[in-house]
Amino acid sequence: MKTLLITRLLPEANLAAARAQFDVTVRDTAVGLTMAEAAEALQTYDAILPTLGDQFTQEAFVGDLRCGVLANFGVGYNHIDVEAAARAGVQVSNTPDVVTDATADIGLTLILSACRRAGEGERLVRADKWIGWGPTQMLGTHVTGKTVGIVGMGRIGQAVARRCHYGFEMPVLYYNRSKKDVDLPARQVEGLKDLMAAADIVVVTVPGGGDNTHLIDAEALAAMKPSGIFVNIARGDVVDEPALIRALQEGVIAGAGLDVFEHEPHVPDAFRALENVVLLPHLGTAAQEVREAMGQMAIDNIIAWREGRPLPQAV
Repeated sequence: MKTLLITRLLPEANLAAARAQFDVTVRDTAVGLTMAEAAEALQTYDAILPTLGDQFTQEAFVGDLRCGVLANFGVGYNHIDVEAAARAGVQVSNTPDVVTDATADIGLTLILSACRRAGEGERLVRADKWIGWGPTQMLGTHVTGKTVGIVGMGRIGQAVARRCHYGFEMPVLYYNRSKKDVDLPARQVEGLKDLMAAADIVVVTVPGGGDNTHLIDAEALAAMKPSGIFVNIARGDVVDEPALIRALQEGVIAGAGLDVFEHEPHVPDAFRALENVVLLPHLGTAAQEVREAMGQMAIDNIIAWREGRPLPQAV
């Protein structure tokens, strides 16, 4: 029986499915594999089911590797050097599609929370500082009819766009590095700064790593309206966090909603000190049904590898 390392605790349904097929080892920790641990795992196990935070960098793919497949739990795989894996003969897969709607839902959660100051409001109530309703109490931004700008018009970007257009009558603009046709009313703009300047709300959904690292920098944020709301449901490294902190502190933009951070689980103290930012602990796919579907998809890819078939979700 092939050996399988699962680097983070999965839902019980997934563990049962994996144990029926493989000799399974599960790391019961929230901390990802270091590069050294990843290198050791590649030499020890036939297959690995990794996830965000596991450092499968170029340096990990050295020596006599036993592992033949990395079936990533998650659509994002910027923690895996895919080119180094390919050179080492290690196949890589991810879990697209099943995460799309859940992640888009969190995008809308952050849009509404940041625009309507829901985080501030809840803190006010919990601190027993609410003195009663008033006509000027905690005035926020009306969402319906505002222009939303989507950075990256892939599956998740389009799902956010549909929710915004059909649910909140929002005109949709989008920036994509390549020409992208979509099946909903939306207009592609030429440049990132053009999008940032035109939108009332900006939502980032691009993959992390590579050329997208710090795509949203001080210059991009400065192009936004002072009333603008910025939302990130992509990867933390897409945003220059110090630049975003300064933009929020100095009123360059009105607010932000973040589900991801550059050095998770570390969140800069400056973010926590700000009232005009909503902070979530990477909840994008955190629904029972979605996580179980992700786990099963990863397991199915490992089974395909074991049987000599192409990986259904190869990257």
